Parts: sequence; C-alpha cells; structure tokens
Amino acid sequence: MLKKINFNLIVTGLAVFSMLFGAGNLMYPIAVGLSSGKYTYIGLAGFLITAVLLPLIALVAMILFNGDYEAFFERLGKIPGKIMMAACIIILGPGLVIPRIVSVAHLMISQFLPFEILQSLFVFSIIYLGITFLGGFKENKIVDILGLVISPLLLGSLAIVIIKGFLTSETFVPTSSTALKAFGTNMLRGYGTLDLLGTLFFASIIIKILKDKFSNNNCDKICLKTLAIFGLKAGTIGVGLLAIVYWGLSFLGAYHGHGLIDLNEGEAFKQIVLNVSGIHGALILGIATLMACLSTSIGLGAVTADYIQKNIFQNKVSYITSLTIVMLACIPLSCYGLGAVLKITGGPLTFIGYPTLIALTICNILYKLFNFKYVKTPVAATFIITCLAYFIF
Repeated sequence: MLKKINFNLIVTGLAVFSMLFGAGNLMYPIAVGLSSGKYTYIGLAGFLITAVLLPLIALVAMILFNGDYEAFFERLGKIPGKIMMAACIIILGPGLVIPRIVSVAHLMISQFLPFEILQSLFVFSIIYLGITFLGGFKENKIVDILGLVISPLLLGSLAIVIIKGFLTSETFVPTSSTALKAFGTNMLRGYGTLDLLGTLFFASIIIKILKDKFSNNNCDKICLKTLAIFGLKAGTIGVGLLAIVYWGLSFLGAYHGHGLIDLNEGEAFKQIVLNVSGIHGALILGIATLMACLSTSIGLGAVTADYIQKNIFQNKVSYITSLTIVMLACIPLSCYGLGAVLKITGGPLTFIGYPTLIALTICNILYKLFNFKYVKTPVAATFIITCLAYFIF
C-alpha cells in the first residue's frame, strides 16, 4: 500500500506541474533572462516569489478549504464572492488563458505541420480545442493522463534544449537594468503566469480525484486524514519542478537572447530555441510546447466545465455538455493571435486583480489557521490602493 501511495504522490506531483506549466510558463522565464542579463539570478528570485511561491500558498489555502473554491470566494460575501469567482473562471477559460495557450502552441508548432491548411490559426484552434476536449473527456482520468504521459514527455523535451543551451552558452545579454529593477520587474512578471489563479481551481480537481483514489484503494480513515499532507507534498513536487525549469529557461534567455529584446515573449522564446538548437531543436521545443499547452488547457477546460455545470446550469446538464460549451467559447479569441492576447494579460488584470486575489488568499489562510475573521476590509483596501497606484501613479 505504501508503494501505491508513493506512486500516486509522484504521479499527482507531475500532474500539478503539467496543469500549471502552460504557455506563460514557457515565455515569461525567457523574458526574465532577456531583461535581467547579468542580474538574472536576482531577477529569477523575484520571479519565483510570484510564479512558484504564490501557487504553493494557493494550494495550501485550497487544502484548508478542502478544495471548495466556492467557500473560499464566498468569504467575501455571497454576491461579491460569486462575481469574483465568475471573473476568475472567465479569465482562466475562454476569456484569456486557454486562447493564450492555443496561440502559443500555434506559434511554436505551425511551421512543422505538413499541410498549409493546418497552419491556419482558425483550423489549428479547432483541432487543438478538439484534442483538449478529448483529454478532459474522462474527468477522473485527468491526473493519470497528465502525470503518466504528458509530464515525462514535456520534461524530457525541455531538458534536451536547456542542457544544450548551457553547453553552448555565450556572454550575458547586455542590459541597462539594475539589480533592484531586475528583482521588481520580474516579480511583477510572475503575475503573468496566472498560476495563483489556476491553482485555486486546479486544487479542487486534484483533491477530488485524490479522494477517489484513496477510496478505491480501500485506505482506512487514517489515510484519509493524511489527504491534506499528501496534497501538499504533491504540490511541492509540482512547483519544485516548475522552479527548476524556470531556472533553466531564464538562463537560456540571458545567454542566448542577444538582439531579441524588442520581440514579444513568444517570438523571443521561439527565436532562442532556433539559436540554440537549430530547426531540429525548434521541433523538439515545439513538441514540448504543445505538450505543455495541452496539459494546462485540459486542466483549465475541466475546471471551467465543472464550474459551468454546477454554478450556471445547476447540474441540469452533463459535464461533457459543459466541456463542449467551454471549448466552443474559446474559439473566437484563440483566432486573434498571440500579440493580441498578450495585451489583455497586462494592465488592470496584473496590477489590480492579482494583488486583490493575493490578499483574499492570505486572509483565508489566516482564517483557517488562526481564526482571523477580517476579509472584506483587507481585500477592499488592497483593491483601492492598487487602483490608485495603477491609474494615478
């Protein structure tokens, strides 16, 4: 039984990694190195705070709430909680993240597709979202699909290019950044991964499926009581892998990003892969990107479909019907291309929405651990202060 639990721990940790490691997780670490140059270690430290530590904190919060994201958000009040929850789901689903994932996958793999019609963003989007639908079709198999199939392929592909990049490393890219600026800029850049947001909802799927696994394995009550610890260990494995990959990708940007500072994150990532490994390396990373994007979009599709089924349709339609609706809703924005989608990622979403969500997460953890009952005032204060800072300063 212990071996079975350890195997499930590793698989679940890999699944957490795959769910979180999507389009932004490939692009933004490259940008850390590009912008930081010789200060990449310092820039990476800032990036890891928001791109790795925050998702782990979110996982702790959701474990404390037993995976119930409705209870988590409704501490703000029933109506404000539902509004914030719906906004988060729209962002994670058809409103931003899934279309961003589709755009990055197309950018990296389209040049290798055999037929010109497949290189069309519209056609690619439909096919990609169809595959995402199939991946999320069996909700109770998502962890196994991600942990046993996609994660090993993704990690192997990334390792090849990162190692080759280090073996052929050049001088750091020139930068006008200071150490302090590198830290602050990349700490904010970590918001762009949106992994705090994703973890709050992914955790509900992970915890639900883990409960099923423990039940199916006939674990006793003691095992069930250790579910929270198990989930935290799995999450630590997942975000630990994220940190290692971020470290490798950021130094790829720092060593091989000469002359690419004016490109958007996706184009810079693509060009660096070509610089490091040539066309064959680009194919390898294209496959890795496709794997990363599929893994995250499968998880996001499942989360969004679950929300729609329970909260919009009140369980009057099936999970499959809800998943179909989500995939169809993702098509329009997916067809606009990466540049257009990236413009949505910044601005108020990053500088107002994310700090507000961080405040809610911290207040909820303090509530569960120390019975800290204040939530509306700290969250409202954070919202007001960040609004003033964004629009005035």
